[in-house]
Amino acid sequence: MRYRPRLSWLVALAVALALGGCQFVPERTPVAFYDLPARTLTPAPSSATQVDATLRLATPRASGLLDGTRILVVPQPNRPQVYAGARWADAMPLLLRDRLLDAFHDDGRLPGVVHEDSGVTADVELHSDLRTFHSEYRGGRPEAVIRLEVRLVDARTQRLLASQRFLHYQRADSESIEDVVDAFGTAADRLAQELVDWSLMQMHER
Repeated sequence: MRYRPRLSWLVALAVALALGGCQFVPERTPVAFYDLPARTLTPAPSSATQVDATLRLATPRASGLLDGTRILVVPQPNRPQVYAGARWADAMPLLLRDRLLDAFHDDGRLPGVVHEDSGVTADVELHSDLRTFHSEYRGGRPEAVIRLEVRLVDARTQRLLASQRFLHYQRADSESIEDVVDAFGTAADRLAQELVDWSLMQMHER
């Protein structure tokens, strides 16, 4: 006759295994989320010439780790890592796109700036590739690095009007994640101001 274990013994075994298994489940590490800090850029003087055109700003293209929310650090060349327990509040390309939109609005010389999802007809499109958005160590201190490859394109003909590389560094005050995030904000502000000035100059000459 085939042996059949009692039901109570099976239940006890299942409970013991379940309790034992709980010991191997690691506790979740709390995650802090950070926005990209931004300061309002100085508006252009009221006497500054406005650009009579509409610019559509596309979200920067990115791949791999650059298309996520992890805050990246490169303590050694070609060895990207992430800060434990810290993330951006949104994907890095979206954070930078929104910063650029705000910068154009702050400047005020180009009232016609629209989001890429807008149905408004645009004269010029700004496309870009996010190549670098990480901190790296120089002289024992972290430094935020942002590199963006930008292209201005005629919206009607898709002809390339101009292209430019923007690269900015900003040393953090310390190794704390808060100071590193502040350094990213300052680097993004400087990049945004330079990009706005360059874009308007190119559109003036268009």
